[in-house]
Amino acid sequence: GLDQTGAPMTLAQHQSVHGELPRPSPHELIEAVERSGLRGRGGADFPTARKLQAVGARRNVSAVVVNGSETEPASAKDRLLLSRLPHLVLDGAVLAAEAVGAREVIVQIGESAQASLQGLQGAISMRHGDSVPIQIVTAPQGYVAGEESAVVNYLNRGVLRPTFVPPRPFERGYRGRPTLIQNPETLAQVALVARFGERWYRELGTPADPGSALVTISGAVATPGVYELAFGTSMTDLLAAAGGPTEPLRALLVGGYFGTWVGADSALSLRLAREDLRQAGCALGSGVIIALGESSCGLHESARVARYLADQSAGQCGPCVHGLRA
Repeated sequence: GLDQTGAPMTLAQHQSVHGELPRPSPHELIEAVERSGLRGRGGADFPTARKLQAVGARRNVSAVVVNGSETEPASAKDRLLLSRLPHLVLDGAVLAAEAVGAREVIVQIGESAQASLQGLQGAISMRHGDSVPIQIVTAPQGYVAGEESAVVNYLNRGVLRPTFVPPRPFERGYRGRPTLIQNPETLAQVALVARFGERWYRELGTPADPGSALVTISGAVATPGVYELAFGTSMTDLLAAAGGPTEPLRALLVGGYFGTWVGADSALSLRLAREDLRQAGCALGSGVIIALGESSCGLHESARVARYLADQSAGQCGPCVHGLRA
């Protein structure tokens, strides 16, 4: 359904592709999400239904917070969703708010994400039948800005630093009340499950890893970008989706700056599947694959990542403050 001009999808276009937004009961939505096997796409890989259940079981839920900070430097999937398919994300957020009894939806994005801001503002101006109000909050950029306790801390106090847990946001978050924080891709998937059902969702992927994921592929590939790929896709087919390698590969960085280097020989035998990646000592994280070509130096690239992470320290934990820099 993406507009080939690069413009955000209008509400009319969105509904022509996906249909009207259904109104399942909280129980029906959470059950469908649970049966779909959907897991969070922000990096933690936590079962989405369990998170919905944990927040929904509490009283006086304050908000659903769409964490669109996307502070992983190599990721672009959330910006693509918020700038091009904002209604799909907002549909999922409104459904989640109804399921957990939240009073509002807050979308937090980075200050520099102008395309996301414009896409969201345009989408919200078209939506007049939502059961909860939707507001946008812009926050300073920074690697720790996407950590969920930092998101809550910024919304409550204007301080963009993680806080010590517990309590976690589902226990005491925005305005001191239970809060559901979800990644934009997770909520977009919720909206699809609500419309088309868990059986439809499981038509892609594998029994252990159902559905599809948005993967940002960059480095030594012909056409870097964001690609939707079914779980179970081989790593060679994944790279082929991005035009294929532009030179022989040394390694893949799986999971982004917080991820793991996997040598090319091992990496190319993997599938986009949780168990395959776990056996190789890595995880998909926020959906990032960086291809390191033979003309690049792995030591240099590792040092560059470590330097970036050291510079992004929140300055609160000794191992991070001293260890990364050392």
